[in-house]
Amino acid sequence: MAAPIHVTDAEFEASVLKSPVPVIVDFWAPWCGPCRQVAPSLEKIADEYDGKLIVAKVNTDDDPQWAQAYEVSGIPTLLFVAAGKIVHRQVGAAPLGYLKRVVDQFLEVISTPTDAPAAAPTDAPTDAPAGAAPAAA
Repeated sequence: MAAPIHVTDAEFEASVLKSPVPVIVDFWAPWCGPCRQVAPSLEKIADEYDGKLIVAKVNTDDDPQWAQAYEVSGIPTLLFVAAGKIVHRQVGAAPLGYLKRVVDQFLEVISTPTDAPAAAPTDAPTDAPAGAAPAAA
């Protein structure tokens, strides 16, 4: 069973920004009620998506550097990071079902190639105006 990892300011760059797999960073604090509410959902996500992503927890009381760098002003804040870049930011607690949909969309977005040219449909003439129906055969 995979569990969230706890990441300090000193470990953040190696564990999050240089991670070979996508990371959900949970900026939280022990006194934060909504943070405690979302924690079980993040534990389930860490387990269910083991091998596909990592859930990293950063205690903003003990390690505030990266929270300040990313202008985290409310907790919990979840950053969805791939290849060192923030793809999505979720502020506030959310139910498990919603978070799983966000995770699925995150994983889909980062796995979709963006540099592939769009192919024209094989049954439509290439000089037809946009929205024109293909000619009947």
